[in-house]
Amino acid sequence: MAKVTRIKAKDSTSRDDESDAPAITRKKITVEDKKSAKAKQKSIKKAEKKLAKSESGKKPFILIRPFVYLWRYLRGAWHEIRQVRWPNRKATWKMVFAVLVYTAFFMILILLLDMLFTWLFNLILG
Repeated sequence: MAKVTRIKAKDSTSRDDESDAPAITRKKITVEDKKSAKAKQKSIKKAEKKLAKSESGKKPFILIRPFVYLWRYLRGAWHEIRQVRWPNRKATWKMVFAVLVYTAFFMILILLLDMLFTWLFNLILG
């Protein structure tokens, strides 16, 4: 649901204040997309189904329970994966090169620090 604020300027009929600026009124309007309304209805139906299942009180047999939990986990993971917005090929390669550059930078930094500390310890202990 998106909240839209409309601002209208209108001439003030009473000239009590000495300013020549028109009076401004604010009116808040809520706009609801059709998709979000459908999504809300679906989520309400799902919640009602879950509530009905939980009220039934049926628990699976103890040997089947791990498979039921695994199935629920995989189903939830699949729903989450479907909601991901995957990058295109160009954006993916940009991110790969960025990771490689940062990895090389920190590898060189750690290598230099290692050489510095080795030199210092050899100087102190030497």
